[in-house]
Amino acid sequence: MAVEEKPGVKSSSSIVPCFLFVELVIMAGTVLLAYYFEYTDTFPVHIQGFFCYDKSFSKPYPGPDDTSKIPPVLIYSLVTAIPTVTILVGELCAFFTKAAGTQEKTIVTADCCYFNPLLRRIIRFLGVYAFGLFTTTIFANAGQVVTGNQTPHFLSACRPNYTALGCQSAMQYITERRACTGNPLIVMSARKSFPSKDAALSVYSAVYTVMYVTLVFKTKGTRLTKPTISLTLLCLAMLVGVIRVAEYRNHWSDVLAGFFTGAAIAVFLVTCVINNFQQLQPSPLPQRPQRPESMLGMPMVTLPSVESPLEKLLVDLRSPRSHDHQPYRFPATPDVLIPSRSISSEV
Repeated sequence: MAVEEKPGVKSSSSIVPCFLFVELVIMAGTVLLAYYFEYTDTFPVHIQGFFCYDKSFSKPYPGPDDTSKIPPVLIYSLVTAIPTVTILVGELCAFFTKAAGTQEKTIVTADCCYFNPLLRRIIRFLGVYAFGLFTTTIFANAGQVVTGNQTPHFLSACRPNYTALGCQSAMQYITERRACTGNPLIVMSARKSFPSKDAALSVYSAVYTVMYVTLVFKTKGTRLTKPTISLTLLCLAMLVGVIRVAEYRNHWSDVLAGFFTGAAIAVFLVTCVINNFQQLQPSPLPQRPQRPESMLGMPMVTLPSVESPLEKLLVDLRSPRSHDHQPYRFPATPDVLIPSRSISSEV
């Protein structure tokens, strides 16, 4: 027997298995891959050579990332806290201000587990955001490992012995893997420049949050609230890239590539995965075409029209030939004239 669904309640037997055995597995794999890229040597960095006395890589060493004006700890805290607080506030306000008929249905599984629409939306949006955050980290780390592009302060961290390497001119290209005499950890970090991971994470967080504010927030009576919040978040993200370049930690090309990576991932997830933060509406069934009805409610039947010979004769008499000087000869009278009334009645 089919179970009758209550109004506002939708039964589903696949939501829990899909969440446990599909989405959590994919999320765990993404987190592990990001961990291996960031904290292990599983994926070795590509070693690129350099030109002797290359000025583009001879900027002074700015120190470790922790001494930056925007250290990684601050960036990671902001990209985690700002979207989380924004989504929580937005969903709570939307849940308590929406009409009852416009809210998503409560999903029940096995007649025992009820999933409130507020809880479902918060988990969905924050879960997708966390997945995109780790995906952005993987993309940035993969680009750095594969390319091995040097930072602007690479030669300051490398400290190559030009005399031992036999550098006679600036056009001489050094491919020796043991050319650097500096700290190996600092040298390896100086080989990870393209794309900028901090720029990618900051723009991803900003674009995701801006799209949420723009598509979900309802600000009646004011038109400048959403633009102010959106532009502030985007300016903070751009400021991260500017500081990375000003401190000689990345090139402009590295920052722009990071911006593009983070923005592309955020736009893809919002538009193609979570449907612009909106509820999916079922498409209406196509309606069958109805036959036209008369005023009395009876179906109308279209009858064929039959041209009367008398009407054809009158048309011939009114034609321009009647104005000529030549006498007009009337056509021979037909043997039998059938009035149109009788024909139409028979039809």
